[in-house]
Amino acid sequence: MDLITPEFGLVFWTLITFLILLFILRKFAWKPILGAVSDREDGIRNALASAEKARLEMQNLHADNERILQEARAEREAMLKDAREMKNKMITDAKDEAQSQANKMIEQAQVAIESEKKAAMAELKSHVAGLSVEIAEKVVRQELSNKDKQLKLVEDMLGDAKLN
Repeated sequence: MDLITPEFGLVFWTLITFLILLFILRKFAWKPILGAVSDREDGIRNALASAEKARLEMQNLHADNERILQEARAEREAMLKDAREMKNKMITDAKDEAQSQANKMIEQAQVAIESEKKAAMAELKSHVAGLSVEIAEKVVRQELSNKDKQLKLVEDMLGDAKLN
């Protein structure tokens, strides 16, 4: 038997065996194998779609996070601005109140000074009137025959009078 030149019977039976094997494989193995490959392909396709969907969701979440972060920053800035404005208003109000109080105190002091001034003037007038009456009494009591004597008397009395 020569292996290089096969006989017709060997080729025939090999071909029959191959066809039977092919039929059996097609009947029982090809459908499950092709089904498994198809299922695997669908699984991979679904996994890729899910991964793409997850990636898009991550991008959306990242964009939402950025938007929320920007909103939080803007809100913080607005709150800080409001706080600064409130602080400035409080300082301005306190300054205005202090100025108002100072003006009231100055006005009251001026009224008190004016009142004291009027009281002092009234007392001074009263004192001057009393001195005038004393001088007049002394002048009347003395003899006033001589003009030089009268002038000397007035000068002496004015020198004796002490204004408080």
